[in-house]
Amino acid sequence: MTGIRAEQRAATRAALLAEGRRRFAADGYHHVVLAEVARATGVTKGAAYHHFDSKAGLFRAVVAEVQRELGERVATEAGRYEDLWEQLRAGCRAFLAAGTDPAVRRILLLDAPTVLGWDEWRALDEESSARHLAEALTALVAAGTIPDQPVEPLARLLSGAMNETALWIARGGDARAAEQALDRLLSGLRDSA
Repeated sequence: MTGIRAEQRAATRAALLAEGRRRFAADGYHHVVLAEVARATGVTKGAAYHHFDSKAGLFRAVVAEVQRELGERVATEAGRYEDLWEQLRAGCRAFLAAGTDPAVRRILLLDAPTVLGWDEWRALDEESSARHLAEALTALVAAGTIPDQPVEPLARLLSGAMNETALWIARGGDARAAEQALDRLLSGLRDSA
């Protein structure tokens, strides 16, 4: 019996996350009502509060899910290449391209920094995309592809630039021009090796 209940709880949580994600992406955090999310998934408001203590709790879980998926997308694109340099370029391009995804754009880039606060948003970014970037840069330094240097400040510079550019793309900026600028920026790292 407890296995069935655990499955039901997991299914309810997954349904709330999916509906919350859909609504946060479409309407933005401030226009979503947790009771409406619960009603749309066929559960009571109390059940929603059981799984997520508040709308902010649901949003936090959705942000973590979107951020994790973005990190996986970046890693998958980078993993398509054997060459470390091409891995970096592919991962960075995948991150920028995510700015055109409505869920990433609205949830992760527009609402999350404001709703969660900068520190919490950065911590989530560190756990996913920024970690992959630091690992890629460390490997490139070790291989001699880019000059030996402290990786942390370089990773933060690139991460900040890419976050800002993804936000710019999310607000209607030219993704192709951003990709070209990224290639020139990254080439500068390699040319100084």
